Amino acid sequence: MTATHERAAAAAASIPGPMLPARYVVAARQDETRDTVTLTLRPADSPIGRPRPGQFTMLYAYGVGEVPISVSGSSRDQALVQTIRAIGAVTRALCAAAPGDMIGVRGPFGTQWRLNLAEGRDLLVVAGGVGLAPLRPALLAALAGRARYRRVVLLVGARSPEDLLFTEEIETWRRHGIDVRVTVDRADASWKGDVGLVTRFIDRAVTDPARTAALVCGP
Repeated sequence: MTATHERAAAAAASIPGPMLPARYVVAARQDETRDTVTLTLRPADSPIGRPRPGQFTMLYAYGVGEVPISVSGSSRDQALVQTIRAIGAVTRALCAAAPGDMIGVRGPFGTQWRLNLAEGRDLLVVAGGVGLAPLRPALLAALAGRARYRRVVLLVGARSPEDLLFTEEIETWRRHGIDVRVTVDRADASWKGDVGLVTRFIDRAVTDPARTAALVCGP
C-alpha cells in the first residue's frame, strides 16, 4: 500500500459503517527489520472470527485511521499476529504501538490460500519481502499437515539481509521438512547465501510442474 492509498483508507475510516472495531490489546511486539514490526494482539472485548490463512484485517490506530493488514498468524486462544511495515501515518502509528496499547480490529476479510488444492502435490511458496507475512499462516498450516503434501519448498527474497523477516523461524521451518532457499538483491560482507531476484530460483525448485501448486506474494 502506498502513502496515498493509506491516506484514502484513513479518510474512509471516518465514515460511519456497520462494523465497529473490536478492541485488541498489544500483548507483545517484535522488531523484524528497521521498518517492520510484528504485533501480537489479544482481544479486550469479544474477538473477531479466527482468520483463515491468507485473510486480512482492518487495523485501527485510534485517532489516526485504519488500514488493511494481512494476518501473519493466529492461535486457538484468539490472539492475532500482524506484521506491519511503516510506510505512512497509520502504519507508523501501529508500528510504534507498545505492549498494553489498544488497537481496533475489524474482519477478517478476503479469501484464503486454497491449500486443499495442493494436497498430494508439491507445494511451492514464493515470497518477496514483506510478502512473506501473509504466507506465514499457510506455511504453518502446511507444517501441521506435512503428510498431506509431497515436497514443500519455500523461496524467500529480500532487498538485503537486513530486510529478511522471521529469520529464526525460517531456520525452524528448514529443520521441520521444508526446503528453504533464501536470496537477497544486494549482499553485504556478512552474507554467505544466494544473491539475485527470487524468481530466478523457481525453475530449479520445481521438479514436476504438473504436480506442483504455487502460492506467491510479493511486497
